[in-house]
Amino acid sequence: MKLNTVRDFLAVAERGSMRAAARQLSLAQPAMTRSIQELEKELGVELFERRARGVALTPMGEVFLRRAQALRAEMRRAQEEMDQLKGERHGHLRICLSSGAHMALLPNALRPFRQRFPNVALEFIDAVLPRVERDLTDGTLDVYIGPSYDEVQGELISERLFDNERIVLARKGHPLAGARSLAELVDAEWVTTSVTHRAEDEIVPLFTERGLAPPKIVVQGHSALTFFFMIAYSDLLMMLPVQWERSPPFAGLLTRIDIGERLLAPPISIVRRAALPLTPAGEYFCDMVRRAALHRV
Repeated sequence: MKLNTVRDFLAVAERGSMRAAARQLSLAQPAMTRSIQELEKELGVELFERRARGVALTPMGEVFLRRAQALRAEMRRAQEEMDQLKGERHGHLRICLSSGAHMALLPNALRPFRQRFPNVALEFIDAVLPRVERDLTDGTLDVYIGPSYDEVQGELISERLFDNERIVLARKGHPLAGARSLAELVDAEWVTTSVTHRAEDEIVPLFTERGLAPPKIVVQGHSALTFFFMIAYSDLLMMLPVQWERSPPFAGLLTRIDIGERLLAPPISIVRRAALPLTPAGEYFCDMVRRAALHRV
């Protein structure tokens, strides 16, 4: 299988048409069509369903797409690693951080990284591990930094940075703002993050282990902005990392419900693939994150 053929397949899959892919790669359309036909013949499957307007991936094509994207990412890393080992400072990193990691670590890690690697393009994603675990495993994501759960194993390794806690947050003037225990919050409606694979696994045990009825979960969110707007403009409550209380964009707009129970959170960790190394730029970014973790407020 030729790398150019994989390149052509990715262009067609991402553009949705032979003509658009050929234009993107400055190829004649018949040459693009032949390339895809040769790849399908080599694999023994149809990768695209031809339609009146362009093409769509078949189920086999969807499977091959993940492998092709991983191959492209790994080839990019290989070239960047060689360049960076020769002293060049360009490249690309795709990094996922949770909201707590953004607040606790990114401000102090970003500046020294940019000073060392000013020409490395950074792509950041705001999410937690279950949302990006597949991307980490197949290599389309370089590294994840945020809460990690015990089941991380196999192709991934987890490096604990620090233990964390959660707090209950609500809008200013919330009718339950004066509550002092979880028992006073049993009738509230809640937002959860996606730290765990099942939404109810995140906060239900905190209630049931204290003999309380399970909380009513009505929303599961996936980004910091969703969390903020859901809490600030409704009576929904949410348990979030303690860093939210100290972060200037949110600290003055939300209120902490100061319950007596200590709410432990999953540890903040670096999660990456076990078998394949990061580029020098990726390793340096992780080093800056480790340093930020040691000196966090």
